[in-house]
Amino acid sequence: MATNADACLSSAARGLKPRVEELVDALVERLRVEIPVLWEGEDTAPVVFTLSQHVTHWLGILEQGLDVREVSAPPVAIERARRFAQRGGQMSELLHGYRLGLAGILQWTLEEVVRVAKNPELISAAATKVSVMGFEFNDRIAKQVTAAYQEERERLLKWRQSVIDEATVRVGATLDLTRTCQELANVGTDHFADVVTVDLLDSVLEGEETDDAPGPSQQTLRRIAERAAPGGRPDSAVAPDETHTYPPDSEQVRTLAAGTPERGRVLNAHGALSVLMVPLWARGVTLGLVQFFRHGTPDPYNDDDLLLAQEIASRAAVYIDNARRYTHQRSTALALQRSLLPHHVPEQPAAETASRYLPCGAREGVGGDWYDVIPLSGARVALVVGDVIGRGLQAAATMGRLRTAVRTLADIDLPPDELLTHLDDVVIRLQGEQEPETDEISATCLYLVYDPVSRLCSVSSAGHVPPAVVTPAAAGGAPPARTVDVPELPIGPPLGLGGLPFETTQFELPEGSVLALYTDGLIEGRDRDAGTGIAQLRDVLARAPTSLEDTCDLLLTTLLTSRPSDDVALLLARTRALDADHVATWDLPSDPAIVSEARARACDQLAVWGLEDAAFTTELVVSELVTNAIRYGKPPIQLRMIHQTTLTCEVSDTGSTVPHMRRARTFDEGGRGLLLVAQLANHWGTRHTREGKVIWAEQPLSSM
Repeated sequence: MATNADACLSSAARGLKPRVEELVDALVERLRVEIPVLWEGEDTAPVVFTLSQHVTHWLGILEQGLDVREVSAPPVAIERARRFAQRGGQMSELLHGYRLGLAGILQWTLEEVVRVAKNPELISAAATKVSVMGFEFNDRIAKQVTAAYQEERERLLKWRQSVIDEATVRVGATLDLTRTCQELANVGTDHFADVVTVDLLDSVLEGEETDDAPGPSQQTLRRIAERAAPGGRPDSAVAPDETHTYPPDSEQVRTLAAGTPERGRVLNAHGALSVLMVPLWARGVTLGLVQFFRHGTPDPYNDDDLLLAQEIASRAAVYIDNARRYTHQRSTALALQRSLLPHHVPEQPAAETASRYLPCGAREGVGGDWYDVIPLSGARVALVVGDVIGRGLQAAATMGRLRTAVRTLADIDLPPDELLTHLDDVVIRLQGEQEPETDEISATCLYLVYDPVSRLCSVSSAGHVPPAVVTPAAAGGAPPARTVDVPELPIGPPLGLGGLPFETTQFELPEGSVLALYTDGLIEGRDRDAGTGIAQLRDVLARAPTSLEDTCDLLLTTLLTSRPSDDVALLLARTRALDADHVATWDLPSDPAIVSEARARACDQLAVWGLEDAAFTTELVVSELVTNAIRYGKPPIQLRMIHQTTLTCEVSDTGSTVPHMRRARTFDEGGRGLLLVAQLANHWGTRHTREGKVIWAEQPLSSM
């Protein structure tokens, strides 16, 4: 029998040692009932082992009479504290478990003391000492365990913040929707998930937005991204870009409807998985759902994991929404731009043409580049290229308005410099219609008119780069050498400044010359200036193939080694010439008697061209146009006939009076001439020249 408190406690400890397993089992049952959170997601064996170590440690202290102020917590207790911190457990729950464990240990110890000691005084002394030692023991262990727990929590907080910081850098680096979603999936699987799936609502992708949570009928999702970590197994067989739905009573549907993240467990072919379901919300709009699956570790997701996933997803949702909005706006702008550009270049005799339009990279946004080929009277053709400053829908819409304006102004056959002056006024009016906070409208434009009869090229520029001119090789050259020049043009101001003049430059071109009109996106880039780009352009044109289509492709592949940072519009035109066999010209005196002679000359020329079937219509047209010039115009008067795909009759004089059709009354002897011309000709009109005006009428030859 023990004779003092220390001996009594040592004897009690030896008596309890054989019962350690029994004592631990009893303690486990109590803790299971009172603190169930200690067991969530945990295997029982490690917890039982930890409790066994605590009990054995306590009994060793009593048996050996150790100073509890010098004891240290068992290593397994430190490890369990760290594991508890990793699982997201609360420190208060862990300490509560220690207090309950201490109560059980003290109860068993006191019961054994009573059994060993028999002497009430010894029992009282031993009980007092064991109580003091027990609380000291618990405080020592709790302090060390708390330190380990806090250290692990701080480490986890730093790690989670580093993951958030990394996600901020890695997700949303571009405005590419698919890439942004994939970046979110990559971050998740790199750090805390075995599989990540990113689904977006199909209705949102199509541009339908609502501030309300989507109902079951709206929850058609599209798989945008999915990634499995090494060793991970995808949770579904949904293919990328495939649409799918979840059952109406599923956790995913409830999560989308509630708009709040959820933890869950799902059972699939691979076993039970822990899953985090986080809705993607941005600017009050539900975008979709991201799911983080875990099956490579026994630990289910905890609240800390849910907060981390929510933080990453909420940041990513803003980037995804930016990419989605940009993609939608870019697609709309690109569709608008393509609809406004010419789909089919009209056939005309003055030049053979080929063209290309290439939008810039996705990050920069659609610009307002355009080109056009406009047939003009007298077998001439207008070549246009322009560039609206800015990006997006506004630039594309402005481009369409300017292209329409150029076509309208071209229809009245204004000289290039006058056309740009009127176009400058159009831009200024558009500026006045803008909202105050929008960017000011500005544009550059090059307008060029080529006449195949005179082979003269008239060109004017409003802040736009001049064209390149490829002169064909001289006959007999070995090997044939082409000359590529960039004419020196007076470059006028960009459109929209107002009050500044534009100038027209004229130069003659040999037949078969190639004109290259382009926007600055072709020659300028991140790694090259305009001078270098023009030098490369001239080099390619000098050795380009005969085919204009092949030349377009060669220019794009050579000058654009990567996705351009600006839109590219390219227009190539190979000039044709109408020789004397297709053009007949007569100078006429201002005498009414000459009208019959003009008709006769026209008929003779038609016989030479083999167009006798057109004689009746041509006589009427020539008679009316010459009569109008003599009656209302000023000498000298000239009649010109052009034979190409159409038959054109032109009468020029130096007067400025423009004839107009009028409604002749029943008994009027005149006033029906131009009405007859309009009825007989396919097209007719008036164009002004530096010397006066030209009235012209075209007849189709296919019907003759």
